[in-house]
Amino acid sequence: MATKQDLDFTYTTLDKIFRLSIGETGDFSGARYNGDFSLTLEEAQKAKHEYIADQLRIKKGSRVLDLGCGWGPFINYATYNRGAKCIGLTLSDGQAQACKSKGFEVHIKDCRKVKPTDFNTFDAVVSLGAFEHFCSVEEYKAGKQEEVYQSFFKSVADLLPKGGRFYLQTMVFGKNMIPYEKFDINADKNSDAYILALMEKQFPGSWLPYGSQMILKNADPYFSLVDMSSGRLDYIETIKQWRKKFRQFNLEKYINYLSLIPSYLTDKEFRHKVAVFKISPNMVCFERELMDHYRIVFEKK
Repeated sequence: MATKQDLDFTYTTLDKIFRLSIGETGDFSGARYNGDFSLTLEEAQKAKHEYIADQLRIKKGSRVLDLGCGWGPFINYATYNRGAKCIGLTLSDGQAQACKSKGFEVHIKDCRKVKPTDFNTFDAVVSLGAFEHFCSVEEYKAGKQEEVYQSFFKSVADLLPKGGRFYLQTMVFGKNMIPYEKFDINADKNSDAYILALMEKQFPGSWLPYGSQMILKNADPYFSLVDMSSGRLDYIETIKQWRKKFRQFNLEKYINYLSLIPSYLTDKEFRHKVAVFKISPNMVCFERELMDHYRIVFEKK
C-alpha cells in the first residue's frame, strides 16, 4: 500500500492549493455527469453524493464509514443532507486537520485494517478513490495484489450487517494498458510509456486493479453486485474542470505555488510529481483507455 509519506505529498504538501482551488471540502474524486456535460462541476459532484446516499440507503441516524475521506465532501453531504453519523479515515495529516476544523470525526488510520473493535459496526461504508492506493507496485510484483484486495473486502464485510451496502469508486487499468516493464520516464513525452511513468511518480506506492473484473472476483466471497457503471468520460470532464479551477487566480494560492519553486528547481523527482499542473496524466490515460474508472455498489451476502 502507498505509505503515509507517499500520500502526504499529494494530500498534505499540496493541501492548501487543492482547497483554495476546489473548495474547503474539496471533492478530489470523479463527479457524476451521467451523460449531461452541461452540469457544473459542483452540480455533478452533488449528483454523485445523492446517488451514493440513495444506493447505500443512508437516512437520519445511519452510521457511515468513509474510507479515504479526503477533505470530507461526502461526510459533509451525508451529515447535513441525510442526517447520518459519519466517521472518516485518511492517512493525510493535511486532510485530517481540515476535516477536524469543520467538526468532522476523522482519524488517521490505514483503511485496509479497520476492525469492528475500532469503531463498532456501520450501516454503510463508502470509499471514493482510496482503493487506488491499497496495492503497491512491490505487492503487485510479488504477486500479492489479489490477496490485498480480498483481505480488504473481508475487512469491510466484517463492519457491515447482512444486507449492508458498500460503495466503491476507483480507477482501474483499461484495455490498452501496457506492461509495467515498458514504463519509462525518459521516453517520448507523448508516449504511453512516459505518461504511465509520470502517473507512478505522482502517485508513488500505488498500483491499480486490472479492470472491474479483478475487483468483482475478490469481492465475490463477501459481496453481491448491486450496480456498476464506468465513469471514464465523467472523470475526463471532472479533470478538465479541476484544471480550470487550479489556474484561477487567488493570491494565497499563488503564494503557495511560489513556495514550491525552490524544490522545483533543485529536485528532479519533485518536478515529476508536480507535472500534474502542466499535464494531467490521469486525463491522458482515460482518453487513451490506458485506464478506466468504475462506480460499484455492493451488498453484503
